[in-house]
Amino acid sequence: MKPNLAKTTPLNTVLPFYATGAMAFVVLCLLLVMSGESLTTHYFNPHLLSIVHSAALGWGTMVVFGAVYQLLPVLAEKDLYSSNVANFSWYFLCFGTIILVYSFWDFTTGWLMITGGGFVLIAVILYLVNIIKTPSFKVMSIQMNFILSSSIWLLITVIIGLLLAINLSFPFFKINHLEILKVHAHLGLGGWFLQLIAGVSSKLVPMFLVSNSGRSKLLNYALILQNMGLTLFLIDSSFFGFNKVRVIIYVLFAVMGIICWLLFLTDSVVRRIKKKIDVEMKHSFVSFICLLVAVCLLPIILSQDQNNIILLYGMLLFMGWITGLIIGKTFKTLPFMVWNEHYKKVIGKMTVPLPKDLYKKSLVNLQFVLYLLGLIGLMFGIYFQSLTVIQASTVVWLMLSVVYFLNVMLVIFHKAKINYEV
Repeated sequence: MKPNLAKTTPLNTVLPFYATGAMAFVVLCLLLVMSGESLTTHYFNPHLLSIVHSAALGWGTMVVFGAVYQLLPVLAEKDLYSSNVANFSWYFLCFGTIILVYSFWDFTTGWLMITGGGFVLIAVILYLVNIIKTPSFKVMSIQMNFILSSSIWLLITVIIGLLLAINLSFPFFKINHLEILKVHAHLGLGGWFLQLIAGVSSKLVPMFLVSNSGRSKLLNYALILQNMGLTLFLIDSSFFGFNKVRVIIYVLFAVMGIICWLLFLTDSVVRRIKKKIDVEMKHSFVSFICLLVAVCLLPIILSQDQNNIILLYGMLLFMGWITGLIIGKTFKTLPFMVWNEHYKKVIGKMTVPLPKDLYKKSLVNLQFVLYLLGLIGLMFGIYFQSLTVIQASTVVWLMLSVVYFLNVMLVIFHKAKINYEV
């Protein structure tokens, strides 16, 4: 199963997202080092809000935008609708994220925070334009349906977030601000990240493992169940408030959707032709374990308002699941993009390096070790509320982010090495 080389997005459109995301990851980990104590207090505190938004927007969403812009032409079998629209989405997402992270850090409410949220909203609308205009809706693959659905949930999530920012300075919500914040967070995690990752992984995992699952209907069930749970959750919470008993029902729908998706991936792993699992794929497997553990914590969170469990749940999702997937998949996708740009015209005519030669495998191996150590330490420290362990773990995360950043830069600044065959 090979990607369609004929339809690609210009590299200068995609690379800024990966480069900015890598820098944002370093900033995110630096913020963790600077404010480890925020992980021992209530989850609604300025520094933690800043950290979460740098993770969700500057790190996760930034890299995802770049990855989707590159993958979209492959799925749609036609060129991206507009590289200029994609470029403008980078500008608005970048500046919006910087403003939001800064305003949350000092909790500077008002027009500065609202402006940051407005910029992010414009970036999402521009992203959605490309998602809607690129494919032909006469023939939509399940992966495209996941991507479209996730982008709609992202739009809803950002609109709610902007309304929350406005509400902090000009209160108008009748429902408690923290209750709406829970809706905002879970629509982002369950609607944007979960459905986007489900759609993209259902394409990339079989591709990288050289596999072809015979249970593709599971993805249809996954999409339906996840959207049922999210839609019911949004409607009920918006009109009747956050009710824990009813939320459990909606969570069950979403969990069944997650199970269907993971069963599809499991079937792909079982049917794989490529038996050896490389370290990049091991990142993905650990990240899926983090997702499952986080889902198992939901009943505890809904029945007991334990701050350490809530923080553990959030970090499992952001640092364990989303980060694990990104840092692993980056070196499956980014090197191929750069390699394809440099060498596609001379393949078969000259001796060229392989995509894996564009980065250092030793750094990816080190990255995986640091990821495991940092993740285990951070989870242990948060659960037992040990500031010493948390601080030590954040240093490991900072080391990881630097290793990842350096390896990404090696790929981005790769110079073509062509040897003429004699």
